[in-house]
Amino acid sequence: MIKRSQASISKLIIHKVGNKFNHTKNAFSEDIVRFDDASYDLMLPFLLRPFGSVVQSYRFNHHASIALNEINTYSSQIFEDDDHFVETSKHIVEHLFEQSNSAQIKTGDVLVVLFEGIEYNEITTNAVGIFKIENKVDFFQTYLENSSYDVVVQKGINSKKVDKGCLILNQSDAEGRIILSADNNNYDAQYWTKQFLNIKFADDANQHTQTYIELCRDFSEEVLKTSYGNQEQSTFLAKTIDYFKEHESVDVEDFKDEVFFEDKHKELFDNYKKSFESELDIVVRNHFDVAEAVVKKEKRKLKTEIKLDTNIQIKLDIDAPDASEEYLERGYDEEKKMHYYKVYFNTEG
Repeated sequence: MIKRSQASISKLIIHKVGNKFNHTKNAFSEDIVRFDDASYDLMLPFLLRPFGSVVQSYRFNHHASIALNEINTYSSQIFEDDDHFVETSKHIVEHLFEQSNSAQIKTGDVLVVLFEGIEYNEITTNAVGIFKIENKVDFFQTYLENSSYDVVVQKGINSKKVDKGCLILNQSDAEGRIILSADNNNYDAQYWTKQFLNIKFADDANQHTQTYIELCRDFSEEVLKTSYGNQEQSTFLAKTIDYFKEHESVDVEDFKDEVFFEDKHKELFDNYKKSFESELDIVVRNHFDVAEAVVKKEKRKLKTEIKLDTNIQIKLDIDAPDASEEYLERGYDEEKKMHYYKVYFNTEG
């Protein structure tokens, strides 16, 4: 995540990207935007706000050489000599256009920005931002005509969030240049990160923590819920989050000992882990440090509700992993020929 208290926009240009599949063309600006105070004060936080909460970072990727990654090349050119900012920004849009290989890819405005004063990990640097605005919102515009005010509907950019954006920092580590990405329109997850930017997650505690929690979430959904029901699934997820909160590092064998009571569940988890790795072509680490910020973020995504076909929902507290086992019982009523849950409590909240 970044801090933007000292950040400023050095240069910004707006182009329009078409869709190769639908035969719509690009439209290019020939000069940078000249802001007035009001538009600048709205634009700067609008563009940088998404990266204030981004936990994970990326690095450029390429099957042959990172030097052949197009966006790596174009961003490096801007960092080295921003006199050619306008022409380089056009190349970025042309590269984005080449990735529009289906009707699903939307046209839109593309903003290429050179920022100064971005703070990341206590280091202040400059950065290249690339943003795509895919959706416009309707708004009312009032105007005076013949001594009376009238109204017309116009379309504009929603200043609350960007649709897609990346921030390429002029800062590197052992894995390469650091990139942050945001995508609020995940209709095609591969289009922005894989095909356009061609980036991969950094090999760090953030990535290892997220991958492992995703493994646990998918295992709970595809194995535990299917075979043992919602209660077993929710209990496992709560124990998983509890383990990550209580430990600074993860050891897979220790994790399984703490969250599973039966060896058969451990075997199911091991088998699922192998298929998860094979399907995604990744290796899930057996030992890694826990990233607390990722745990907090992923925890909000986990669902621990038991939805019943009788229009009743039971919401379990993910921060109380033992509550489900201790105060919730599942059974079957022979007379009604229905399953039931019995809930124990002292007082109603």
